Amino acid sequence: MSVDVDGPWPGHPFPLGATWDGDGVNFSLWSPHAIGVDLCLFDEAGHERRLLLEESTYHVWHGYVPDVGPGQRYGFRVHGPWNPLGGHRFNPAKLLMDPYARAYSGQVDYDPSLYGHTGDAARGWPDPRDSAPHTLRSVVLARSTGLSHTRPRVPWEDTVIYELHVRGFTMRHPEVPEHLRGTYSGLAHPAVIDHLVKLGVTSVELLPVHHMVTEPTIAARGLPNYWGYNTLGYFAPDSRFSSRGDAGGQVEEFRDMVAALHAAGIEVILDVVYNHTAEGGADGPTLSFRGIDNRGYYRLAQDDGSRYVDYTGCGNTLDARQPAMLQMLMDSLRYWALDMGVDGFRFDLASALARSMHDVDQLSAFMAVIHQDPVVNQLKLIAEPWDVGAGGYQVGNFPPLWTEWNGRYRDAVRDLWRGAGGLGELGYRLSGSSDLYQDDGRRPFASINFITAHDGFTMRDLFTYNHKHNEANREENRDGTDDNRSWNCGVEGETDDGAVLALRNRQIRNALATLVLSAGVPMLTAGDEMRRTQHGNNNAYCQDSEISWMDWKLDPEAESLLAFTSRLIALRGKAPVFRQRSFFVGAPNDVENPVSDLAWFRPDGGLMGPDDWNRHDARTLGMFLNGDQIRNRTLRGERIVDDSYLLWIHAADGDLEVRLPGPPWAERYQVVFDTARPDLPDGSETLDGGTSRPLSAWSTVLLRATSG
Repeated sequence: MSVDVDGPWPGHPFPLGATWDGDGVNFSLWSPHAIGVDLCLFDEAGHERRLLLEESTYHVWHGYVPDVGPGQRYGFRVHGPWNPLGGHRFNPAKLLMDPYARAYSGQVDYDPSLYGHTGDAARGWPDPRDSAPHTLRSVVLARSTGLSHTRPRVPWEDTVIYELHVRGFTMRHPEVPEHLRGTYSGLAHPAVIDHLVKLGVTSVELLPVHHMVTEPTIAARGLPNYWGYNTLGYFAPDSRFSSRGDAGGQVEEFRDMVAALHAAGIEVILDVVYNHTAEGGADGPTLSFRGIDNRGYYRLAQDDGSRYVDYTGCGNTLDARQPAMLQMLMDSLRYWALDMGVDGFRFDLASALARSMHDVDQLSAFMAVIHQDPVVNQLKLIAEPWDVGAGGYQVGNFPPLWTEWNGRYRDAVRDLWRGAGGLGELGYRLSGSSDLYQDDGRRPFASINFITAHDGFTMRDLFTYNHKHNEANREENRDGTDDNRSWNCGVEGETDDGAVLALRNRQIRNALATLVLSAGVPMLTAGDEMRRTQHGNNNAYCQDSEISWMDWKLDPEAESLLAFTSRLIALRGKAPVFRQRSFFVGAPNDVENPVSDLAWFRPDGGLMGPDDWNRHDARTLGMFLNGDQIRNRTLRGERIVDDSYLLWIHAADGDLEVRLPGPPWAERYQVVFDTARPDLPDGSETLDGGTSRPLSAWSTVLLRATSG
């Protein structure tokens, strides 16, 4: 490869990245330990032109190049010490991606030249081979003009989240043109948005769309990293979801997708991975951060700079204690919010970001900068409140402004519907988890309630398999959790047994009814409303195949479940008693009304007492929600009044008769739904208070209280 050497104008240290002003481009790169930086410009034929960035201000290397503009491919080569034990892995033979690039072009092919070292990663020598022919190019883009439309701004209490994968959601959709399937445009297709609207979800949570590359170990097995939790660029939408190429078209395509979803009233939340990068551990490739300034970007062991601190299980941990790292994180969040229109973020392994020295610190710099930022603190912020390090499980411990994936909700509800354990924890989980979120001023919507997610069984598989079946991952079924808390209803895997199939379908309805009607924010996993299966694979991270893709060809059972799920979400949307902003207190609002805002009943119609909650054999519970005792008001200060509802949960074999509480709770009841009879119309069955009503084995029944 031929090389030209000359120099750019001085330029400016900020903003970081590549900024086009109409006449040329300012390039800037943060690297506090470098002794020199080459800017590498590539033409269409791949010819490289190297420009030495001679200016360094505040550890930012910068220069301005006139007469280049949008579409220019570029990268960096960074000079500095090679001292792995001291944490330094500079190697100018490696072309490095700009961490601030808005787009990347090309592919990483894992040629040996991509590795910065030869021999032992800690004590070897820098590898002299040029990696440029085998890695990505950063792409200069024009500046965004910002949003030109209005955000939906769905209140937290009205939010219903739908977690989906951009590619897998539309790969098999018959109404999406084939060239758009699996892309941002595919997700924006009217037929796809129509499904989301009819289902009733308010917010889609997209599995990672930041540009990523597959880990070498996965690529060696002939598989991809399908989920995408292996980020390389925090400002660039992943070109694998683009129908418009990789020269910047992916950016506009993403923005158009957001605009289409917003026009339908649907928010866009991104699952973001700021805890580690695609470069992995010491034996991983040198693609960007490692070669730009290894010690500046990553957390390294104090006694040996060649070893990475790994709170993520992915080989490295980004050092969110560093001011420049915090700046990059916040710049990224603001870019996706202001320029790309994103409405919120779910932070993967958020505990890793909140670690100060070693322990998770909820007063850490990361938490402080999030809290004070006037853009980010107005968005939806969701923590995955754990990592793989000691003390990393932090469910209930994140501060105000944060909501959390409530892993305790998932475990309690799974245990309920597999018949394990008693009712002791269930009351808290159904009513908003006040034991986790009330004491620090947060609201019930701090609890993101979920039963399934991308990681684990689908809802259908939760009641089809007791054990994981991950052979397709080519890891001899060693990967994925063994703690599934699932129940196969008597037969492992698919079956033609009508009784087993009927029970499984009822269990799915039970789980969805529990999820949608619990206080807090429900999160559904895409396809659960249509009986999607992964055939027992509970770790389909590397399955870009029909194992992971949504099947849009619905059999009668899937059609029935879709209708039932839509009905549940519509009920939640119409009934504010299920969407309360305040925690229940278990007492009336005023002395003149003897009925409390929330009450729990035994099957015999009596109120639950402490001994009842502690019975390990208890499997049946009534939950009364008083629509006349809602503690919220409208924005105009008006009282909110709703119907009252009685929810019966019966998680056991055998039918059971329960007594419906009479006055003052209710004079009469109308059956809204019965999961054992999914086609039963709302209001077609009426019962007097004080009388009995049978519950089928493994069923959920919702009744509406009436006065006459």
